[in-house]
Amino acid sequence: MTMRFDPDLARQVLKDPLHWPAFGFGLGLLPIAPGTWGSLLGVLLFWILIPLELPVYLGVVAAFFLVGIWISGESARRIGVHDHPGIVWDEVVGMMLTLAVVEPQPVWILVGFALFRAADIWKPWPIRDLDHRLRGGLGIMLDDVLAAAYAGGALLLLRFFFP
Repeated sequence: MTMRFDPDLARQVLKDPLHWPAFGFGLGLLPIAPGTWGSLLGVLLFWILIPLELPVYLGVVAAFFLVGIWISGESARRIGVHDHPGIVWDEVVGMMLTLAVVEPQPVWILVGFALFRAADIWKPWPIRDLDHRLRGGLGIMLDDVLAAAYAGGALLLLRFFFP
């Protein structure tokens, strides 16, 4: 997705610390594929958190999700646009959740990234319906968690057939 760079929005985001995580610490302001950049931030966080045991890692992701409900919803409210493309914290969390099922090997991370981006863009049922019906921060976050479930399930199948 491409969006026009909006200097007024950029100023608003940079002035208000609440927007910083919602906009992926500035990545969501990039005019080309902000969701992809947010997903790459999720890959970076996954890579940094590799030393954590899986239950602790999932706890961090769950905390990011819960905080993301408020951050994303409040950020959307303050800028006056529900699920603005620049709000990418949902992609960060979705990517981190997707990668929870893979070994930290570059090939699996790359495949997970591609599967998550495909599911997030395509929005297979029921993601698209949910995306249109649920408002606020929960709606913003939940469609990417469901995309992560699709991508994670596909990753598990691929790992089964190609160990």
